[in-house]
Amino acid sequence: MRSLRPWAALYAAVALVLLTTALGPLPSPTAAAPPGEPAFATQPARAALARLLPRHASQFTLVAVDRPESGDYFDVSGRAGRVRVRGTSPAVLLSGVNWYLKHTAEVDLGWPGRSTARLPRTLPAPAGPVRRQATVPHRFALNDTDDGYSGAYRDWASYEKQIDLLALHGVNEVFVQMGADAVYYETLQEFGYSEDELRSWIPGPAHQPWWLMQNMSGFGGPVSARLLEDRADLGRRIADRLRQLGMTPVLPGYYGTVPPGFTERNPTGPVVPQGDWVGFERPDWLDPRSAVFPRVAAAFYRHQRELFGTSTMYKMDLLHEGGRPGNVPVRDAAQAVMKALQTARPGAVWTLIGWQNNPSTQIIDAVDQRRLLIVDGLSDRYDGLDREATWHGAPYAFGTIPNFGGHTTMGANTAVWAERFDQWRTKAGSALAGIAYMPEGTGGNPVAYELFTELAWRTEPVDQRKWFAEYAQRRYGGADPHAASAWELLRSGPYSTPSGTWSESQDSLFTARPRLTATNAASWSPGAMRYDPGTVRRALTELLRVAPALRATDAYRFDLVDVARQVLANRSRTLLPQIKAAYDAEDLPRFRARAAEWKNCLSLLDRLLATDARFLLGPWLEDAKSWGRTEAERAAAEFDARSILTTWGHRSGSDAGGLRDYANREWSGLVSDFYAMRWTKYLDSLDTALVTGRPPVAIDWFALEDDWNRQRDGYPVRPSGDPVALAIAVLHAVPASSSS
Repeated sequence: MRSLRPWAALYAAVALVLLTTALGPLPSPTAAAPPGEPAFATQPARAALARLLPRHASQFTLVAVDRPESGDYFDVSGRAGRVRVRGTSPAVLLSGVNWYLKHTAEVDLGWPGRSTARLPRTLPAPAGPVRRQATVPHRFALNDTDDGYSGAYRDWASYEKQIDLLALHGVNEVFVQMGADAVYYETLQEFGYSEDELRSWIPGPAHQPWWLMQNMSGFGGPVSARLLEDRADLGRRIADRLRQLGMTPVLPGYYGTVPPGFTERNPTGPVVPQGDWVGFERPDWLDPRSAVFPRVAAAFYRHQRELFGTSTMYKMDLLHEGGRPGNVPVRDAAQAVMKALQTARPGAVWTLIGWQNNPSTQIIDAVDQRRLLIVDGLSDRYDGLDREATWHGAPYAFGTIPNFGGHTTMGANTAVWAERFDQWRTKAGSALAGIAYMPEGTGGNPVAYELFTELAWRTEPVDQRKWFAEYAQRRYGGADPHAASAWELLRSGPYSTPSGTWSESQDSLFTARPRLTATNAASWSPGAMRYDPGTVRRALTELLRVAPALRATDAYRFDLVDVARQVLANRSRTLLPQIKAAYDAEDLPRFRARAAEWKNCLSLLDRLLATDARFLLGPWLEDAKSWGRTEAERAAAEFDARSILTTWGHRSGSDAGGLRDYANREWSGLVSDFYAMRWTKYLDSLDTALVTGRPPVAIDWFALEDDWNRQRDGYPVRPSGDPVALAIAVLHAVPASSSS
């Protein structure tokens, strides 16, 4: 057996030991500990507390308890400086700590933003004993795409922080695809492929999620053997940490993806060509009924175990986004895929995403539904949904995708969550068994993450107005009428968008490929405002009046920049039609005035974003380059990281496929050197056309964009400038009449 690491088997053995602490995905009781012995080790939770609250960790006493048949719970009691938290896993203990921080200490440890600097030296006593029971056993997190749009080049410290924040907010199942490339690399060498062939087939890390979903291959590669090893090492570390915290690493399963030429190398393995996916040629699908499929699957799960250990949950989606079954009956394929999974991992749960027409009822009806979990990406997007009828009673998690491509836009259908989750969970015959937080890119919209994950620990419906008022108080670590007013405005605006068509808000037209008729930047984003933009401008006015003591918090600084950014982004939707009207009227003075305002807004936007490290392009690119050992590897990683944000892929996928700017985001550096560069070139060409009376010169946008992808310019990694002064400048730049 070839292996990336000769000691992989040792790691697997360690992982199997650690797995004994892991939570199963079903609400079954934990095996009782021997009399006098703790139910599990609390040290992983203590270590997380030391990372999260180094000045206060010693004031918490963490007590392990067995999980009863009713499922996970925590309780909080104690006195000042001696807070006692009992819980059914290390992660649940952290959830209990977070409940105390939110509802007793009234501070926020958000994702991103925190106000824990406002904690007193001695922690306050809980008002009385508090007990919270998880209302659902499955508390799933992370979209397949997050590893591309957010995590492709993160280091261990970043993943460690993410895991801590997931545990703190009650999550117990996390999709882990870091290092899956190494599993395919090891497996397919046993079936006739050379190392070089496989490294060319595997895409760059930022594009790997779509390769794992059988949408495309190769782009951004070839990958190096060292990169595969490093990703496998990090993936194992992530999976092991989840197990230590009593969380389930949800690993990719095998359902038939193979490189070109598989049947020529393996005559008993017929494949079904999968056609294309928005301009990319898809990998072939190995017929799961074939004689060789069980052998490939067994090898896949064996190498996966050696590299990452095992799990009780595996995620895979047959025929995702337009895959073709060919002459293969879907029912037979599903049975063969499930059989291979159960042979390798008896009792494992097959996890699928609810998206478009996925999963097919042919899949659901073909297998044991007790071994399925559908994480629904559309629970809050459409009306008239009946998941029990659609999915024939299969267990599912109420899920949301409030962000596509990692967009920086604010907003979510939180009012829909507050009403619909409780209705679906409590209705007669409900098959709802979990929640699933699945933004395509994480690290934004902290209030949405906070509210959605809290649903799993509430038995009472959410009073949305009251919840946002309490959030405003703890977000900055103290009561303030202006903070309360700001968040009530944001609640009634971007965070109360309705279901029916969309689950995210509109993106910014500053980030769109230039055209006077632009209504969105990403091809599949909303084409119009989804709320009254005046609510955001008025919220910014209120935030600027918050008491000086509360302005010092990290959460306040993030929110101020984010809200001011959104005010400018919303201005793009009123300003662009004005530019078009002036151009169509051939009114050169008015066109120049409006075009100058557009350029000034872009300049102001970039300077505003530069004041917060979470809105900088520099760290994204430096993280990517840090994975390279040679200059060629660093250049490849930087191209991979740049292109996912801009063209996404090659010319066909970018232009004809519509993928350009799918992952648009307002980051300093990206705004000034990419978006402003495009708009300046375009507006100047229109100006010349008005002066000369000739049509504007055609621009090869892809060539211009791809040239930027291949540049190597460095960008700041530390913030600069005064966010308050620049937020005030935004108010002056955007008149109130233009945002109502």
